[in-house]
Amino acid sequence: MSVKVVFMGTPDFAVPTLDALVSQGWELLVVTQPDKRVGRKKVLTPPPVKAAALRHGLPVLQPEKVRDKASVEEILAFAPDLIVTAAYGQLLPTPVLSIPKVGAINVHASLLPRWRGAAPIHRAIMAGDEMTGVTLMEMVKALDAGPMLEQRAIPILDEDDVGSLHDKLAELGAKMCVEVLPKYLAGDIVVTEQPETGVTYAARIEREDEFIDWAQSAQVVHRQIRGLSPWPGASAWDGEQTYKVWAAKKSEGLVKLEPGQVRRIGGEIVVGCGDDALVLETIQPSGKRKMSARDWFAGLRQDDFAFVRGLPS
Repeated sequence: MSVKVVFMGTPDFAVPTLDALVSQGWELLVVTQPDKRVGRKKVLTPPPVKAAALRHGLPVLQPEKVRDKASVEEILAFAPDLIVTAAYGQLLPTPVLSIPKVGAINVHASLLPRWRGAAPIHRAIMAGDEMTGVTLMEMVKALDAGPMLEQRAIPILDEDDVGSLHDKLAELGAKMCVEVLPKYLAGDIVVTEQPETGVTYAARIEREDEFIDWAQSAQVVHRQIRGLSPWPGASAWDGEQTYKVWAAKKSEGLVKLEPGQVRRIGGEIVVGCGDDALVLETIQPSGKRKMSARDWFAGLRQDDFAFVRGLPS
């Protein structure tokens, strides 16, 4: 059977799903966000999904707003059986959701109804969740609230950060599309409504989420660092400049330091938290490159250093 699919996605997370759909031999139209200027030189750069689509020789649409009349008409003219989205970045209006003959499906990186919204991977790590996963769901007008085709779970390991978990979930979502969507097209999937209990929202990461409060437990601070790496990075402040803390690990010794106090102990750079301490591994002073915490601390040429709690004033 010839299958026509509109795929909507933008960042790296969506690329494995696009590759998986291509592997099915289906006819594809790709919709992604417009190119953006990136970096200090403001180089106009295509989103990862566009780059992948062009490698596959697929047609690409890049509307500023997918609800615009011209965009809706192009999707209508394609006459898709399915719309599949993965981290597209725009909410689909009802006129678009009603276009496909079979349904509009989203690949969402959480075990819904937990962590509906924009930053489910970050929030799951920061909250200390033991498990996460991918949900394939039918899209409705409400945010990530549609009936579910299937869920698959994976553990969040102590060493996972956003980068590693992102890659695992992207590959899992792609695999699920290959295994589940043909059954859905054939009418062999019974969708289930999301539970009314257990709903949480994964709000976008804001500036106040980035700054470390060293009076919190070492466990909470460690989750914050992991849950913000490699983007946007947990931030620390010494009263004069900011730092990105990219990696840390649990302190194995019974070290007692004041919250935010930094010392070299046994060859490690240790920072105090509310109940224990963390070993700093990778840090980036403002305006400088990433470096090992040992090199950074050696460059200070001082033994007395402390981060300040909270945000810069």
